[in-house]
Amino acid sequence: MVKSYLRYEPASVFGVIVSVESNIAYDSSGKYLLAPALEKVGVWHVRQGVCTKTLTPSTSSSGPSLAVTYVVSSPSSLIASGYADGSIRIWDSDKGTSETTLNGHKGAVSALRYNKAGSLLASGSKDNDIIIWDVVGENGLFRLRGHRDQVTDIVFFDSGKKLVSSSKDKFLRVWDLDTQHCMQIVSGHHSEIWSLDIDLEERYLVTGSADLELRFYTIKHDSVDGLPIPTVNETEIVGDGDLSMQSKWEVLKYFGEIQRQSKDRVATVRFNNSGNLLACQVAGKTVEMYRVLDDSEAKRKAKRRLHRKKEKKHGKGSSELTERGGKNDEQNEGEHISSMNHITKEPNNLEITVPDVFRHLHTIRASKKICSISFCPTTPKKSLVTLALSLNNNLLEIYSIESNADSKTLAIELHGHRSDVRSVTLSSDNSLLMSTSHNAVKIWNPSTGSCLRTIDSGYGLCGLIVPHNKYALVGTKGGSIEIIDIGSGTCLEVVEAHGGPVRSIAAIPNENGFVTGSADHDVKFWEYRIQQKSGQPTKHLTVTNVRTMKMNDDVLVVAVSPEAKYIAVALLDCTVKIHFMDSLKKFLSLYGHKLPVLCMDISSDGDLIVTGSADKNIKIWGLDFGDCHKSIFAHADSVMAVQFVPRTHYVFSVGKDRLVKYWDADKFELLLTLEGHHAHVWCLAVSNRGDFIVTGSHDRSIRRWDRTEEPFFIEEEKEKRLSEMFESDLDSAFENKYAPKEELPEEGAVAVAGKKTQETLTAADLIIEHLDRAEDELKHIAEHQEQKNNGEVTVFQPNIRMNGLSPSDYVLSAFSNVHSNDLEQALLALPFSDALKLMPYMKEWVSYFDKVELVCRVGTVLLQTHYNQLVTTPAARPLLTALEDTLYDRVKEWKDTFGFNLAAMDHLQQLMASRSDALFRDARSKLLEIRSEHSKRLEGRSDNREEKQRKKKQKKST
Repeated sequence: MVKSYLRYEPASVFGVIVSVESNIAYDSSGKYLLAPALEKVGVWHVRQGVCTKTLTPSTSSSGPSLAVTYVVSSPSSLIASGYADGSIRIWDSDKGTSETTLNGHKGAVSALRYNKAGSLLASGSKDNDIIIWDVVGENGLFRLRGHRDQVTDIVFFDSGKKLVSSSKDKFLRVWDLDTQHCMQIVSGHHSEIWSLDIDLEERYLVTGSADLELRFYTIKHDSVDGLPIPTVNETEIVGDGDLSMQSKWEVLKYFGEIQRQSKDRVATVRFNNSGNLLACQVAGKTVEMYRVLDDSEAKRKAKRRLHRKKEKKHGKGSSELTERGGKNDEQNEGEHISSMNHITKEPNNLEITVPDVFRHLHTIRASKKICSISFCPTTPKKSLVTLALSLNNNLLEIYSIESNADSKTLAIELHGHRSDVRSVTLSSDNSLLMSTSHNAVKIWNPSTGSCLRTIDSGYGLCGLIVPHNKYALVGTKGGSIEIIDIGSGTCLEVVEAHGGPVRSIAAIPNENGFVTGSADHDVKFWEYRIQQKSGQPTKHLTVTNVRTMKMNDDVLVVAVSPEAKYIAVALLDCTVKIHFMDSLKKFLSLYGHKLPVLCMDISSDGDLIVTGSADKNIKIWGLDFGDCHKSIFAHADSVMAVQFVPRTHYVFSVGKDRLVKYWDADKFELLLTLEGHHAHVWCLAVSNRGDFIVTGSHDRSIRRWDRTEEPFFIEEEKEKRLSEMFESDLDSAFENKYAPKEELPEEGAVAVAGKKTQETLTAADLIIEHLDRAEDELKHIAEHQEQKNNGEVTVFQPNIRMNGLSPSDYVLSAFSNVHSNDLEQALLALPFSDALKLMPYMKEWVSYFDKVELVCRVGTVLLQTHYNQLVTTPAARPLLTALEDTLYDRVKEWKDTFGFNLAAMDHLQQLMASRSDALFRDARSKLLEIRSEHSKRLEGRSDNREEKQRKKKQKKST
């Protein structure tokens, strides 16, 4: 009889606050902060410091979970998240559900940005391409090619008509989205450009790289409402003689640069929403804040700078005049007055430089390396702006920025470890989980994933929860054993146990004792009891050393057999020594591993011992004679932990290859491979009933895997693994390594947005299947009609597979199952013969009012793909002519309907505005009026000040 097993599946992930590889972003309201946590996106309520919801991809998607690499929020409630495989998911933040998935990139998504309306989404990737997505239509519009390296940042401007992108190839590219071509290539940086941004009014563009300065560019706009917008260069740099020769394609013009304070490379540059602050985050612990001055302040600062410069020149000139003896005092005074008049009459040649506009405010210094920053879109009352930081130690910090200082208002840190999870330990009743890291011990509820206690400690390498769940023991890297009171969350006592790191703790069954193994070559036996020490008011757990066993090398692991008869000790010399517990005499030596044994466990019946080593193998030994039953090449890297499921011979193993594997130690078969971790898996704990396991990893996550009631068979799993290998070979066949490599794209080349995936191939197969079935049905209908015309009385039997639909509607139903983003690639996979079969149905679909858009998309793709063959095929010409006659009319009817509805909505808006008591005025013109009045007043004040200073100097000189 074939044996069946019960499947384990991922249940929950906890302990991760924010990923290192991704950015953070506020939502449009400013109340919530989006923090990617590996494959999930946590939505944190900023004031409460609580994760209100988690955006998690559906588990139905095949393959391992992929980490989020970029996240951005739209002006509405939509959130876009990019993943390591190049896919992009659009989420509804209110519902917490994924609206759609966009597939187009072949590499990880490295940049995302919405336009101001939120209708377009631009994505950049490690595959050097930029894709523009239609968020409403849920499909890709076009792909922009031209960069020679990873795209690092992108931003829309000019009402979403243009796009600027930066790349590691040291160039900026300006793209015209209407004509879909590259307008301008900007050079100047000597190293990779890592980030760029444009202020709210789209006056300046700033770029940051590994260079020691920030570079600024002014932006030339085409027009708004038909009137040209003057740029900073045209209005203020009058002395520039070659402005008239400026090319119409030169959108970005170099403005200047600012020397940065930090020598680390720039990671992110961002303007806040109001545009008066600029943050420059470097790949270190600092964020440099700059104040952005408006036009009037910048002019005033430039005037003061020019005035000081003239004063210095005049000071030198007056000293020369005093040295001259040929002129009298009246002549000297006349020259002095004329020179001062010359100073005040030079505002026409005023040139504003970058330091006149951008003034360094102060520098924010964090405790650890900063991964990303995000400005809060809403302005607080008591400060300039709120800034969120994500640190590389799994920490979120919120800062309040003031004009002369900054203060940390919130730190989200209690929900996870600051570094790797080095050990996980379950209590005897599985109600508590203890995890250790380099500076803290955390107690978790394994069923909910909530953190119950956080206790400061040393570098914990191993742990043990004492029965009754009141106390815990932690072995540290410093050689001490820490006694922790779980109820109060305090460290009661630190016992100096060993002269080297305590690498392993093993409980002695049915006794109040445990064993520790250390790098100081000692294995120590301990007893614990609850007693009251002198000078302490209450009783608590104390430990005493009973026996010590000296070994001839560093002890890596210790394990005690279930009946406490044997103790197994793994040494640094790649051997495992088995001794009797009572007499400590040597019983067996296990030889065979080529590298040190890092983990081991003994089965509940005491028959088997399994060892895992740095040589990537696990070995199954008999504990009666010490014979090796089987050596299995288990992982692609070091095996870090192995453990038997209680009362079985099933074994779990974890390794540095990020995998969790489930084995049958009797049949020596691999049962399951559990994928989910994004870095080395360090530790493993199995519940005493075997209903779930817990793993801890270098990615700072703790994952729980639950046993389900779903049975599986070894043969089925083998076939499944083979089919997955076959599918992966199919995916790699799309890009055959023996095929000639694709040439580098032309400057600003445009390509199709989507990519060929398993879904698009399945959709193409479905369309072909429906076409063939509909063609057979049409032949069947024609035969029945011919029999009817010949006078034969027959009953027509339709194909039951067509669900009672006509051939045309049946083919149309195939397109309803194709995702909008996959439609183009599915049609590209159709051969010409099937494309020719499809075109007659489109003539009938045009009559359906809601299918006009679909017909337009299908017809456009087929015509662009098979243009030459369609033109030269006589059977296709009548179809093209019929579509030309009907399609244009239907599209015009749709266009008129949309135009009428938009005009009606504008009219209703005007009616509502006229009935309202509030005064509606153009905000931009009003703002410009206020600024011009303010600047005039300031100029008048500055002129009065200059006049007073001139009179004072005249009096002093006389």
